[in-house]
Amino acid sequence: MKNKRRDFLKLTGMAGLTVASAGVLNGFAAEPGKNSNSVLDQKTHVQHFNMSGYAAPKLDVVRVGFIGLGNRGPAHLVQVSKVEGVDIKALCDLRQDRLNSAQKRIEATGFKPDTYTGKNDWKKICERKDIDLIYIATPWELHTPMAVYAMNQGKHVCVEVPAAKTVEECWQLVETSERTKKHCMMMENSCYGFYELLMLNLARNGFFGEIVHGEGAYIHHLLYGHFSKDKYYNQWRLKENIGRNGNLYPTHGLGPIAQVMNINRGDRLEYLVSISGNDFMMNDLAKKLASKDDFYKDFVDKPFRGSMNTTTIRTSMGRTIMLQHDVTSPRPKSDGLVISGTKATAIQFPVEKISVAREATPETWKGSDAQTWITDDEFKVLEKKYEPNIVKKLGKIAKQIGAHGGGDFLMDWRTIDCLRNGLPLDQDVYDAALWSSIGPLTEWSVANQATTKIPDFTAGSWKTNKPMDIAIAKGGNTKVNM
Repeated sequence: MKNKRRDFLKLTGMAGLTVASAGVLNGFAAEPGKNSNSVLDQKTHVQHFNMSGYAAPKLDVVRVGFIGLGNRGPAHLVQVSKVEGVDIKALCDLRQDRLNSAQKRIEATGFKPDTYTGKNDWKKICERKDIDLIYIATPWELHTPMAVYAMNQGKHVCVEVPAAKTVEECWQLVETSERTKKHCMMMENSCYGFYELLMLNLARNGFFGEIVHGEGAYIHHLLYGHFSKDKYYNQWRLKENIGRNGNLYPTHGLGPIAQVMNINRGDRLEYLVSISGNDFMMNDLAKKLASKDDFYKDFVDKPFRGSMNTTTIRTSMGRTIMLQHDVTSPRPKSDGLVISGTKATAIQFPVEKISVAREATPETWKGSDAQTWITDDEFKVLEKKYEPNIVKKLGKIAKQIGAHGGGDFLMDWRTIDCLRNGLPLDQDVYDAALWSSIGPLTEWSVANQATTKIPDFTAGSWKTNKPMDIAIAKGGNTKVNM
């Protein structure tokens, strides 16, 4: 079936929707303050198949291939190797030393995967008939091309965040997943944090009342890591911060809020506006390093993104979301999660706290009534009463095995368990596309000083899609090999 949305975008020259320079969108000068991005509200996406709630046929054994073993890949590899019912068939990385290291990390498990190091060997893994699932943990620009190719070869895909860099890439993921009926799950581990799962369970049980507002962030002091010669292959992550000014990493902050608000499943993100400040640190550090090491001269006087980006989003139901991104300032790491409802509010940072609206009348109300934090003991009671089933089942094991407090392992175990039991995944391709699209949309908003519409990747099915509830899912019978 012909896709009118894409044809229309091509005619207007705006298919990529990524900012090449301030005020320019794919060769079209954008007038500051004027929303020339209104084209996104006029698209007509023809849904091939609704992947929301889709359960693929059961896989007794999930045969897995891993592409990218630099930073995130090895963690997934080790965690998956401990899950019952998997067979690790192949590993791929451009660097032989990373492959060697990865093999050593799982040698006690008995898996003996084939290894690949050629530039295009990742395609060979995707083409293998004895693989069901591909894990992709490569530089961002490779996420969508690899995921699309893998799905076209009949593979389910787990791709690291963000799943795409442009809005067009987001549509490629959606259309490919719908056409092939293959899962495309973005590995947003923040949705599996114990606190985030608790907040989701509280919301599902009506604790917050009606959800009014959410806040999330990716605030992490990564300045020196970005400039490291070894941490990121060929300095790919540092280069991502050049010429792109917006929220480059929105999914950590947005994911848990989107699930609490049932985004794509009863509500949708409608529009956003984004503001970035100046770069106060990256160019200064580049100059300082270049004065002592010629290696860094190529990074001097580059258009680095602003130190802090703040984005505000409105949903169809009139809720609001604030997202922030700052990976250079000397601030403690924070995802900044805030869930605000008509009955209670939860704030994760700096200390996990919940404020409950006390019963009052206009005559008896006192200013402190609505600002009372529950005590630590009261929090523990709530934590025990509303502990998510997946945490009850695997919490202690997850903390022993997985990074990020155990959330990483919960995510990998849950994904494999769903595939083995023919269950829908917690995050579908529409989540991957929507959450990732916030990045390029914020770039456009910053460059044009304007509000922009947010695409509906579900083609309207968000109105009837049913919520997915990690928090109350009892989980399958997949065991853990310690």
